[in-house]
Amino acid sequence: MKALITGASSGLGREFAIQLSNRGYDLILVARREERLKELKEILTTDVQIISADLSSVFNCAKLFDKIKNQDIDVVINNAGFGLASKFVDSSLERELDMIDLNIKTVHVLTKNFVQKFIDQDKGYILNVASAAAFQPGPLMATYYATKNYVYALTMAVAEELHKDKSNVYIGCLCPGPVNTEFNKVAKVEFALKGLSSEYVVRYALKKMFKKKKTIIPGFKIKVGYILSKFAPMCLKLPTVYKIQRAKIK
Repeated sequence: MKALITGASSGLGREFAIQLSNRGYDLILVARREERLKELKEILTTDVQIISADLSSVFNCAKLFDKIKNQDIDVVINNAGFGLASKFVDSSLERELDMIDLNIKTVHVLTKNFVQKFIDQDKGYILNVASAAAFQPGPLMATYYATKNYVYALTMAVAEELHKDKSNVYIGCLCPGPVNTEFNKVAKVEFALKGLSSEYVVRYALKKMFKKKKTIIPGFKIKVGYILSKFAPMCLKLPTVYKIQRAKIK
């Protein structure tokens, strides 16, 4: 058994590596920070292949897939991504485009390649890491929310296609609320809602993934918020999200 994990150097990616290794999976770990990956490798109990790469480049994504496509991979965790909080008019265009490249293009390229590979072998699991932000627009984090909207919509559409084809290939989307990771520091936010631990989120995600649940939402409060948001009109959701975002921006 073997799993590929992107964004594996910290946060949820690191925790996915630990828990999948504990389940007996050999690992391919991908991130920019090679030293962090080497440190992680030291504490894992299965075989680990480290690939240092900046996956915000589509060329690097293609290069990665070409390098590992002939390996017998069972699980893909598309976890690489980051957030950015500010008014849309004030945020750095360059930084936003980097986010779009990593949060959208990288997920799209790897999902496309591995869906095709897994269909050919008639097995495999793909878990795309989105966010509870995937379920509505997000003023003051407009681009980040939009990227996660894309990941969720793409994943659900592909999942339905696979279902209609009666494929054994699984694809699902992890949509957590606040998690205690480096995300807060990078995005420059401070959540009012207490974050869940990476350990809990990953344990819950793997449990649901192997049961082939398509939308995975850890945490009772986030589940309730998701259900309520389906019935709330946009004219109510937008000012509510704005107020929440404004309160947590440092």
